[in-house]
Amino acid sequence: MFTLNPNSGIPIYRQLVEQVRRMIAGGQLQAGHELPSVRELAVEHAVNPMTISKAYSLLEVEGLLIRQRGKPMQIAPQKKSQLTEQARLQHLQPQLEQLVMAARQLEISDAQLISSLQKLLESPAE
Repeated sequence: MFTLNPNSGIPIYRQLVEQVRRMIAGGQLQAGHELPSVRELAVEHAVNPMTISKAYSLLEVEGLLIRQRGKPMQIAPQKKSQLTEQARLQHLQPQLEQLVMAARQLEISDAQLISSLQKLLESPAE
């Protein structure tokens, strides 16, 4: 369900928070959907359970998750059922800016970057 990369330079809990936000914004996670338990995710990704708990707690404070005693964390009902495409794109903005900055630091031309992205987009999803 989630892809966590300990070598990305982004803290694991932030990766999880961002993925849940994007999946909610994109409609893949709907209100009432149950998330894996803290223990399950920690074992699956070989991370400290406190890392997963921190991510879930931040999402709960944001109002994206709800906690019910004895039940798994669930996606909270959202005010709007679906965000506009522009609003969904805003969730990608930090990663896009980071990608552009890295490409410029590596002296990769815009055309090369766009070509690489196009190839990646055309390849089958893993």
